[in-house]
Amino acid sequence: MPKGIVLLATPEGWRHSVLTVAGGTLCGDLADVPLDADPAEAQAAAAAMVAGLARNFHEADIDVTWDPPPEPGTWTAQVTLALTLPNACG
Repeated sequence: MPKGIVLLATPEGWRHSVLTVAGGTLCGDLADVPLDADPAEAQAAAAAMVAGLARNFHEADIDVTWDPPPEPGTWTAQVTLALTLPNACG
């Protein structure tokens, strides 16, 4: 299950690392995000990718919360299980 995301802007393109609860790391690039994309676009793409992984492999919905950037070109996010509210309609 994912627990965090690291997003990096590099000269070659946007890179990500997905940190897991079990201590693993899944690294790669955001191939569909242009090199000159705004950081918000790259963050949205990374969050969507991780949400898809959580749904496909863990049947879970998640929330991604981005932290303030620790340094230029680097962003981190916390991944938590999405809260599911009871159905008020019955």
